[in-house]
Amino acid sequence: MPATYFCVLPEACKPLLNKFYKAHKSPMRPVNEAQLWVAKQQDIVGALCLSTVADGHWLTGLFVAPSLRGQSIASDLIREVLAQTANPVWLFCHPDLLGFYQRAGFEPDSALPQALAERFARYSRTKPLIAMSRLNRQP
Repeated sequence: MPATYFCVLPEACKPLLNKFYKAHKSPMRPVNEAQLWVAKQQDIVGALCLSTVADGHWLTGLFVAPSLRGQSIASDLIREVLAQTANPVWLFCHPDLLGFYQRAGFEPDSALPQALAERFARYSRTKPLIAMSRLNRQP
C-alpha cells in the first residue's frame, strides 16, 4: 500500500476535491470557506471539511474512497486534523457511526452552539442523526 499523508488542500486545488467526491458518487461537496483536509497517496483518497463555528469547528464531509475503507485512513485523517486544531470540534453523524467517532474521542453532545443547534434540528427532521463533540485542547 502506498504511503498516505494528510494536509490542508490549497484553495486552488478545490476542483480536485469536487472531482474526488463525484468520482465516488458521494453527495459530499467541499464547503465554501471551510478548511479542506485530504488524505493523499498518489491522488486524494479521503477528505473532510472543517468550518469555523462559534468558538470551535464543525467537521463535515468525511469520506474515504470505498476501495480503501477499513485501512484507518478516516481515523488517521481525523487524528491529524485534531492534532492541529484547538477548541471544540462538533459533528453530526448517523447512529451507525457512533462507535467510530467515539473511538476518535467524540461524545454525544446536546449543548451545541446556536448555529449548529438550528442546523441539527433542521437536518434531523429527515434523517436520524447524533450530535457529537470533542474538546480539543492542544498541550
